[in-house]
Amino acid sequence: MSYEGGGPHPGTAHPTRPTSDRTGGRPAGSPQWLPVVLGTPTADFEPRPAEDQVYRPDTVTDGWSTRNFTVRAASVRGYLHRHRGTPRQDDLAVAVHPPTGAVVFAVADGVSAARHSHLGAALVCRAAVREILADLAAGGLVDWQNVVRQAAWQLVEQTRTLLGLAEADPAVAEEAMASTLVAGMVLPDGPTVSLIQVGDTGAWVLRDGAYRSLLDGKLHTGDAVVSSAVTALPRTPLVSPRSGLLGRDEVLLIGTDGFGDALGDGTGQVGRYFADRLARPLPPVRFAYHLDFSRETYDDDRTLLAIWPRTEA
Repeated sequence: MSYEGGGPHPGTAHPTRPTSDRTGGRPAGSPQWLPVVLGTPTADFEPRPAEDQVYRPDTVTDGWSTRNFTVRAASVRGYLHRHRGTPRQDDLAVAVHPPTGAVVFAVADGVSAARHSHLGAALVCRAAVREILADLAAGGLVDWQNVVRQAAWQLVEQTRTLLGLAEADPAVAEEAMASTLVAGMVLPDGPTVSLIQVGDTGAWVLRDGAYRSLLDGKLHTGDAVVSSAVTALPRTPLVSPRSGLLGRDEVLLIGTDGFGDALGDGTGQVGRYFADRLARPLPPVRFAYHLDFSRETYDDDRTLLAIWPRTEA
């Protein structure tokens, strides 16, 4: 695919992409802003527009810092959806609660078989963040089970409205808008991380080039996915928050399986590449650029949220 800023004019064929070295570098003189190639690249083509009544951008990115944390986030449409002209089914939401200094977040992956799951992913992210912020504002503990219930209710109610149903039907909502969800927050005290999970969206801590998984999900051997089991909203399994400390030299990562499958156990080429790039915060646009790497067979949507504790330095 082509991008402005040094690449070919839209609608023209690209020159043959150079094969990257093991760090994802590109030979001098090659076009700028073409996707970084990690291993064998995916097919080269111009993306089709997302054919949907609701505007859904190909790529979103965000980045900011508070006194305690630096945040970078991006969601990019996968190569398969770009080729088919279907919308990005991943989404994210991230906000700060100023009185406590907490960074509150949600990352979701719409189930591919559900026709409107791209809307579902957006709904559950916003609902989850809203409920966590409301609990923090009330001065009490976060009711994590209610966070899941409210996110699921959004899917059921919005499906009723979208499809013009006489009454809400969770079974229809599951067929139309099913979505995974990881939601949580990071508090400055510690810092302390709390997470809940519905489905196979993942979370990791990166430290000194090594990744430690924080949630249940897919099993990996190197770059290969061994198995997975997915439960998606609007189903509401019992959840219990995973909590722990985030070291001052660690990075919290929340990502959909478009990132997690390529990452594997973190010892392969993708893991090494991102360990280097995520050692310190990147500008938001460059963060999204690296997430949009080209690697054969890994063509799903990718969403990644990264949170760095800030130090006095």
